[in-house]
Amino acid sequence: MRVPVQLVLGATLFALFLGAALLSLVWTPFPVTDLDIAAKLAPPGGGHLLGTDHLGRDMLSMLMAGARTSIAVALVAVGIGILLGVPLGLAAAARRGSLLDEVIMRGNDLIFAFPSLVIAILITAVFGPSALNAILAIGIFNIPVFARVARGAALTVWPREFILAARVAGKGAALISAEHILPNIANLLVVQGTIQFSMGVLAEAGLSYVGLGAQPPTPSWGRMLADAQTFFYSYPRLAILPGLCIVLTVLGLNLMGDGLRDLLDPRLRRNVR
Repeated sequence: MRVPVQLVLGATLFALFLGAALLSLVWTPFPVTDLDIAAKLAPPGGGHLLGTDHLGRDMLSMLMAGARTSIAVALVAVGIGILLGVPLGLAAAARRGSLLDEVIMRGNDLIFAFPSLVIAILITAVFGPSALNAILAIGIFNIPVFARVARGAALTVWPREFILAARVAGKGAALISAEHILPNIANLLVVQGTIQFSMGVLAEAGLSYVGLGAQPPTPSWGRMLADAQTFFYSYPRLAILPGLCIVLTVLGLNLMGDGLRDLLDPRLRRNVR
């Protein structure tokens, strides 16, 4: 079976930023907390490959550390959505039409009524702005997404013959969901996970841009965009570089999602042979 081109391209793009994020844990060209006012707004070249920002911080170092923040926040938020949303969706599908199903789905509707930005504002009003609160806001918004996907996919599996055989064998709904339903819908969850990952990167950048995400001195692509807006006409690279990082990361994740869908969906496999 031939691997889809978009999967290779998307994985390559994302691997570049993931590698930069991991590398920033142990090394960056310059410490991201060091300020060099004398070298502020220096053009690319010399000791600073991509120049410096308005506080004299090395742009390449800031972009590497910003990748770490954006990817970490999005990854943990998606993890929250999967760990809480998938079991809820499986439980709702196993008890379709019951009070439990109704409570879970109406709860999902309630969360959908409040976008992640509004949830972040509510959390920030209580606990203050931080990367942790951004994770909570994005993660809470991911729960109903995965719950709906899991429920919808599980409902198509429950009527099948092997599920009936498992029920005749005396297995309960929880065991059937874990042993038979979940493996058969895992491909959809993986694809949805990549989509939510890309949306998490965008959400983190948006929350940081309005001051509700990672706080200084923690670097963030969204915070870099907010700081650069004053200098956009004079020094557009300050906004273009983090913006380009966001675009390429999201593009890579979306291409990965399309490629995984083509690779894992049996109905589409014939198109990638």
